[in-house]
Amino acid sequence: MARITHSARITGPVAYMSASGLPSHIPLGPCLVDLDGVGGDADIVWGDSGQNHAAVPPADLESAAIGGRLMLRD
Repeated sequence: MARITHSARITGPVAYMSASGLPSHIPLGPCLVDLDGVGGDADIVWGDSGQNHAAVPPADLESAAIGGRLMLRD
């Protein structure tokens, strides 16, 4: 299936596991949410040049959206 990318905004804490193995939070502000179309982890990309990204499990992504911490803009 085709990948789907959405413009979004982080409005509250959305956790991910950093490369160091420690939990961290995606900063508040604009981001892109890239979905693989088959229910795998979503890639969330942020930063002025899209230089930061994190894989977020589907359940965590859905919880953030339902809780208003992640707002899809398109």
